Amino acid sequence: MRGRKIAAALCNILGILILLSVIATFIPVTIPRLMGYQAYNIISGSMEPEIPVGSLVYVEPAQPAEVREGEIIVFYSGGSAVTHRVVQNRLVEGEFVTKGDANQQEDLNTISYASLVGRVKYHIPFIGQLLVIYTSGVGKIYVVCYAACGVMFNMLAARLRDRAREKQNGTEEKAE
Repeated sequence: MRGRKIAAALCNILGILILLSVIATFIPVTIPRLMGYQAYNIISGSMEPEIPVGSLVYVEPAQPAEVREGEIIVFYSGGSAVTHRVVQNRLVEGEFVTKGDANQQEDLNTISYASLVGRVKYHIPFIGQLLVIYTSGVGKIYVVCYAACGVMFNMLAARLRDRAREKQNGTEEKAE
């Protein structure tokens, strides 16, 4: 009986820890989105060391005319999101001159205001890999299976507790 109680407690703790870890890994991706930020994974080293590869950057919408030189922005170029620093904001032409921190020269093409996604508000190193995992097919299956394991551990814990109570109640009835 005591062994079942210990096993039930361990299964319950393990199930809760698994579910909490799933929830905790969603927080860096979902909470900022609720606050109006977009999240992007950094896949190249053009902004190192400021923003390492694998970082998750949070981007807030910005009016192009308000973007200052030296700020880091995200824009679309050739169908991909790019994160670079603004070297010049050409208000008259309606375009930015940008450069990756690790690059020797400015980007060859200027960026039109229409391509601007927003300004980088902050970033978290290595968390960008979570976004890659959660958006891949295999990653989604992995997360669902991992969460299901947590639920199964909690169900097993409940069953072990019920059996321990049944056995205890049966023992008490025999004693009377």
